[in-house]
Amino acid sequence: MQLKRMPKKKRLPAGRVALILFLCQMISALEVPLDLVQPPTITQQSPKDYIIDPRENIVIQCEAKGKPPPSFSWTRNGTHFDIDKDPLVTMKPGSGTLTINIMSEGKAETYEGVYQCTARNERGAAISNNIVVRPSRSPLWTKEKLEPITLRNGQSLVLPCRPPLGLPPPIIFWMDNSFQRLPQSERVSQGLNGDLYFSNVLPEDTREDYICYARFNHTQTIQQKQPISVKVISVDELNDTIAANLSDTEFYSAKPNRERPPTFLTPEGNTSNKEELRGNVLSLECIAEGLPTPVIYWIKEDGTLPTNRTFYRNFKKTLQIIQVSEADSGNYQCIAKNALGAIHHTISVTVKAAPYWILAPQNLVLSPGEDGTLICRANGNPKPRISWLSNGVPIEIAPDDPSRKIDGDTIIFSNVQERSSAVYQCNASNEYGYLLANAFVNVLAEPPRILTSANTLYQVIANRPALLDCAFFGSPLPTVEWFKGAKGSALRDDIYVLHENGTLEIPVAQKDSTGTYTCVARNKLGMAKNEVHLEIKDPTRIIKQPEYAVVQRGSTVSFECKVKHDHTLTLTITWLKDNGELPSDGRFTVDKDHLEVADVRDSDGGAYTCVANTTLDMVSASAVLSVVAPTPTPAPIYDVPNPPFDLELTDQLDKSVQLSWTPGDDNNSPITEFIIEYEDAMHEAGLWHHQTEVSGMQTTAQLKLSPYVNYSFRVMAVNSLGRSLPSEPSEQYLTKAAEPDTNPTAVEGLGSEPDNLVITWKPLNGFESNGPGLQYKVSWRQKDGDDEWASVVVANVSKYIVSGTPTFVPYLIKVQALNDVGFAPEPAVVMGHSGEDLPMVAPGNVRVNVVNSTLAEVHWDPVPLKSIRGHLQGYRIYYWKAQEGSLKRNRRHIEKKILTFQDSKTHGMLPGLEPFSHYALNVRVVNGKGEGPASPDRVFNTPEGVPSAPSSLKIVNPTLDSLTLEWDPPSRPNGILTEYTLKYQPINSTHELGPLVDLKIPANKTRWTLKNLNFSTRYKFYFYAQTAAGSGSQITEEAVTTVDEAMASRQVDIATQGWFIGLMCAVALLILILLIVCFIRRNKGGKYPVKEKEDAHADPEIQPMKEDDGTFGEYSDAEDHKPLKKGSRTPSDRTVKKEDSDDSLVDYGEGVNGQFNEDGSFIGQYSGKKEKEPAEGNESSEAPSPVNAMNSFV
Repeated sequence: MQLKRMPKKKRLPAGRVALILFLCQMISALEVPLDLVQPPTITQQSPKDYIIDPRENIVIQCEAKGKPPPSFSWTRNGTHFDIDKDPLVTMKPGSGTLTINIMSEGKAETYEGVYQCTARNERGAAISNNIVVRPSRSPLWTKEKLEPITLRNGQSLVLPCRPPLGLPPPIIFWMDNSFQRLPQSERVSQGLNGDLYFSNVLPEDTREDYICYARFNHTQTIQQKQPISVKVISVDELNDTIAANLSDTEFYSAKPNRERPPTFLTPEGNTSNKEELRGNVLSLECIAEGLPTPVIYWIKEDGTLPTNRTFYRNFKKTLQIIQVSEADSGNYQCIAKNALGAIHHTISVTVKAAPYWILAPQNLVLSPGEDGTLICRANGNPKPRISWLSNGVPIEIAPDDPSRKIDGDTIIFSNVQERSSAVYQCNASNEYGYLLANAFVNVLAEPPRILTSANTLYQVIANRPALLDCAFFGSPLPTVEWFKGAKGSALRDDIYVLHENGTLEIPVAQKDSTGTYTCVARNKLGMAKNEVHLEIKDPTRIIKQPEYAVVQRGSTVSFECKVKHDHTLTLTITWLKDNGELPSDGRFTVDKDHLEVADVRDSDGGAYTCVANTTLDMVSASAVLSVVAPTPTPAPIYDVPNPPFDLELTDQLDKSVQLSWTPGDDNNSPITEFIIEYEDAMHEAGLWHHQTEVSGMQTTAQLKLSPYVNYSFRVMAVNSLGRSLPSEPSEQYLTKAAEPDTNPTAVEGLGSEPDNLVITWKPLNGFESNGPGLQYKVSWRQKDGDDEWASVVVANVSKYIVSGTPTFVPYLIKVQALNDVGFAPEPAVVMGHSGEDLPMVAPGNVRVNVVNSTLAEVHWDPVPLKSIRGHLQGYRIYYWKAQEGSLKRNRRHIEKKILTFQDSKTHGMLPGLEPFSHYALNVRVVNGKGEGPASPDRVFNTPEGVPSAPSSLKIVNPTLDSLTLEWDPPSRPNGILTEYTLKYQPINSTHELGPLVDLKIPANKTRWTLKNLNFSTRYKFYFYAQTAAGSGSQITEEAVTTVDEAMASRQVDIATQGWFIGLMCAVALLILILLIVCFIRRNKGGKYPVKEKEDAHADPEIQPMKEDDGTFGEYSDAEDHKPLKKGSRTPSDRTVKKEDSDDSLVDYGEGVNGQFNEDGSFIGQYSGKKEKEPAEGNESSEAPSPVNAMNSFV
């Protein structure tokens, strides 16, 4: 099987051309599933010419896939690159990508070179391109001394740039000292080489800061040349200079620069040559000088310039042709022209070509014994040389393969075997480059598999194409068929398009296309199928479009956009103005299907578009708003037209009639069209249908008619403001009857009883009957018999029952419409079946394979197809849990479980069984009628499983050093219990777990006492049961041993002793006396002497300060009550706040023993400490209580 782009079976109409891209994507995505053995495939690699940033680590990519996963190796400059010997080079795990760490040490230049990656596994080796790694360079300009340039007005000038050679080449632009780009025009422009060309200079060109800049994008750097000074001397300055420095004779001979014809500044001479590579951009340049400024024209001497690929740049001085090809070779002529003459220059262009693919080799998957080919075709100029490699080795020295034969650009494989698997490389090269392609040959024998997800739901809008995907794989290449519904036949090319990648295309999906479709892939090794589902949705339609509006400035306008859509899809309506978002202005209000604009302004005029979106389609409609100024005189009334009148029918024929009418008043807005509708008074009285529309200039219309319809017509006029009311109906016109044009649809044949055939169809409606006396001719015969067609004519019904048929026999059926005039065309033949009956035979050879304690696999032999007597729907397994020796007793009370396996499966899995149980089962075949007889009961036993958790666990009778555990056995032992496991460990007051003790307990116990435990200690218990199959789920519990009564009593005694109570009272009295003394001393402070002197002065401006240090000489008592500043050690109330406590993180920090004041100054010498000290004032440390000390002890 060759994985390549397949040609379509049918030519797609123009309306379906958009599907080609989607189908090509699906075809090209066909790959070998990764769970199958396959040679390596390179999936990602660095570019051939890889320019790196020398400031960053070098990453050379090489990713590949394969089965088994490939290993990777590298060559550098043609020799093995041992990355293990270079500590700076690492390879990404599971990948071949190299990372060279030059940021820590090393230079990028050291790793310059040509790298190639090889990915190898047991099936072959794939190689990457030669990756040329070079660091980018952005050198500085060489220093040079630039002399000022002085020239006369009108002369030509070239300012050279000559940027340094960088990698990649820099982008050149000219700016001034203010980093403003210098203006360019037809007179002044920059050439392709970066030089600045002046066709003629003017005095305003005088400046001292012509600076050429080179931007190196790869390293994001910009280098600049030294500024160039240019001075242009005007005519007056020139005369003054000449008069001062020249003799009279010289003065009159030195005249200002006069007008002159063009000459070329670049290129030089009359002819030049240009060579370019195919696919690149061809850039041709001609820059001329002259006065007045010349204009440039371009022509191709031996042809015309290609449209859509030709562009003019730099004021037409540069001609560019993109995607250049060999056909663009030839002579191109540029012509420079001004009022004084013209010159031309011919550029001979030769287009060469690096190799390019005509047909690149594609991966080849073959089954043993098959034949295949690998084709490698490339073109170029000159013609490239094709060479083959096998697993990275030139094929001439590669191991011989008898199934392989090389014929130039083709390798032919015959009768391949598994050893023929390999990766082949095709190299096409010429002097301008090379192409390298890997293509593997993978010899596999694989049954078909469907890669598309099962039960995928496709949703498509009606009357659009539907594409149902069936990606598949198999070796040999499977054939693919599609079926619709459970009983449908294979879908054929006459209605559907079957693509070779498995995709089914329905060119025009209709409502009856909805359903389940089955894709079946077959090869000689097996079959696979997959079901997908198709839903057809109604299209979104705008049933009332926004209408053209002319409103006065300052008024309010409203646009309406009513949309009808499929109710199962979510609708979103968006309004646009001039194809952009609505202005973010409160004057614009969107409410459901209306847009309202209040206080209309001139800027609000434009096109307003209503866009209705669902997840599947989008429609839009637009209307133009024209804003006019209010007029002092009454404005003309603009309105929809008045209805047409005087409708008349003439030229009345069997299938046509002419309708004429008189237009109503257009109300100051010209009528653009007339809409004609009809009513069928015979079949659908009161319901009007669209007939046609005609131009607003017409007042007659020739209408096509259908047979046996009682027509009435009405007309509506349309102008820019909307649609008129309908006219009065015309006279009625009854067309002659004719035979039906169509036959009933949805014809089916299904039996309701074993001996009948029920034929149903969708009848024609009255409009389709084409005449009176509508009836149906129903015909049938057995598909595989020689009987003649049996027929019956029935009235206008939708069903006919054929009795006395054999059971489940295929029939051919057709239903033809007829009326009093004649028959419809010959109908299509469909196939149906007579009624089903219950199957006659039970499946045989039922076998049970017990997989594990909860799962069993059941196999059975299929029943003969003839005994099914209906559509096989599958097999049904009844299974139940039974007591040994009592299979036939009390069966009515046994709860049976049922599993159904679809279609023709002959095995199935029974999940959810109970371990260590006795089961019985039987198998029955199922068709559309019901179940057949049951097979003989088969019995089987499930092995033991692990038990459930014990039903309960309680801790009783706790003592100082023991605990007693009681439990109930597991509710589901799932086997014979062998023992219980008890694990327990202590938990201290910080919730840390102590050592774990493991204890085994006999299975017949339900109580156990643990002794020698620690007193007043919490323990955690883990308890579970075991069978021969292993350990079950565990149950946990916690309990605490009792407290030591002697220690508890001592704690109570110390708190009730008299001496202890007296001591506490003395301490409290002492503290109270100290507080009183402190309070008295604080209030006696008053004012210091300095303060008394200050009070003697009444001048508030005077603030005495010390002369030596400038600090305040005295402090008032009020200052003592102000809160302390941020740097204070403790608050004024002598308490230690939490955030000011000395016991802070600073005392325990790593080398941080200070704090910072509000202004950032360091005050560590005041607050920092080397050791932790008790806080000042009344701070005290809390002594640990005996209870806390005991609880923390384990």
